[in-house]
Amino acid sequence: MNCPICGKDTSARYRPFCSRRCADVDLGKWLSGSYAIACDEEADRLENPEQQQDQAEKPQ
Repeated sequence: MNCPICGKDTSARYRPFCSRRCADVDLGKWLSGSYAIACDEEADRLENPEQQQDQAEKPQ
């Protein structure tokens, strides 16, 4: 398995990365918003109709 950041062989200690540096680079990408998990906002609204109604009733 190769490190997803630099492509070197992974280290058991830092798996799936090769080093702490690459693990930290990956964490930094998540924290900065470079990585994002796609979502379907319409599906989220359909799954939580009670929450949707609660928000609609709150004065702004």
